[in-house]
Amino acid sequence: MSLRAITRMDEEGEAGPRAGRYVRQPAGYRSFLPAQLPPRPPIEIDGEMWRLLSDADRALGRLDAVTQTLPDTNLFLLMYVRKEAVLSSQIEGTQASLEDIIRYEEKVEEAENPDDVEEVVSYIRALNHGLERLRDIPVSLRLIKEIHAKLMQGVRGQNKSPGEFRVVQNWIGSPGSRIETAQFVPPAPNDLADVLGQLEAFMHADVDLPLLIQIGLIHAQFETIHPFLDGNGRLGRLLITLLLCEKGVLREPSLYISYHFRRNKSEYYDRLQGIRDRGDWESWIKYFLRGVRDVGREAANTASDILHLREQHRRILSDNLSHALAGSAFKLIDHLYETPIISVQKASEVVGRTYANANTLIQQLVQLGILEETTGRERGRRFRYSPYVDLFRD
Repeated sequence: MSLRAITRMDEEGEAGPRAGRYVRQPAGYRSFLPAQLPPRPPIEIDGEMWRLLSDADRALGRLDAVTQTLPDTNLFLLMYVRKEAVLSSQIEGTQASLEDIIRYEEKVEEAENPDDVEEVVSYIRALNHGLERLRDIPVSLRLIKEIHAKLMQGVRGQNKSPGEFRVVQNWIGSPGSRIETAQFVPPAPNDLADVLGQLEAFMHADVDLPLLIQIGLIHAQFETIHPFLDGNGRLGRLLITLLLCEKGVLREPSLYISYHFRRNKSEYYDRLQGIRDRGDWESWIKYFLRGVRDVGREAANTASDILHLREQHRRILSDNLSHALAGSAFKLIDHLYETPIISVQKASEVVGRTYANANTLIQQLVQLGILEETTGRERGRRFRYSPYVDLFRD
């Protein structure tokens, strides 16, 4: 039987066995029951997919290598994590920007969109929790529930059973849509335990498939299962980062894959729906690998740019400041790679100098074009390390 025959929809609109099948529920609607991974017939790895896979592997290898050359990886990684959190949340409709998050974290001023900012901050908290827990347990249903609890803590949707798989039916559609008119209805609650158990088994199985293809399959299957009442999109994208780190593809969470999904948002949803409607895993995998390749290259270039920027600014400081003041400036700049907005009082604490000396230092950095005052006020001034922040702008 041909692949087209296997995956075509029948007269009732039910997808073939490669994708799964729509199941009529007692209430009259049809929910989707996904087939077990890996797909059968197997993924067809044609020449294009092999090239994409090779390119994506090389991009991630370069990203991992360049990231490890950063002087203090932990200082720089928070910006990668922030960017992924912002982009993933923007896919769900939030309006918070990278600078909103930095300013919120530093308590510069009240956010204009506090709910959006809180959602991004919760994403950062959830990802960090997941990375920390990977030291003790693998990516699993247990860990996914823990991360979801962190993700939904104190944000919109916190009343929708955070950390617990749903026990009622959910659906995907335009705002205000009913289940009868939904674009997609995930598995019924009674089927959830089985399909989640199968997904976890696939995560831990020894599968004869390239690792990036496995991760692409897991993400798509998680989004199809949609096991929580809220937060499924963000958690599914967060899962990609955790799997890349757990499997040793990346030693640090330096890939902001949500940039690809947001930049090609319509195609993202279309490719996922194509799996359910037509069993078209191949188009989804190619889309996923293309994103890993493109964003991996961009993130590696950003890491290289960070190194060049650091070297350039250290030379400028050495050439224009006294030896003693340059030492304090180096210490301040290193702090700014983690938190690129700062007050004079905080700078005084970081470099261990008086407020007056710290103020003098900051003014010299402003004159050298390294820092930029952002408030326009005489009191409560804040200074941004703009050349660094600009590396992470879209």
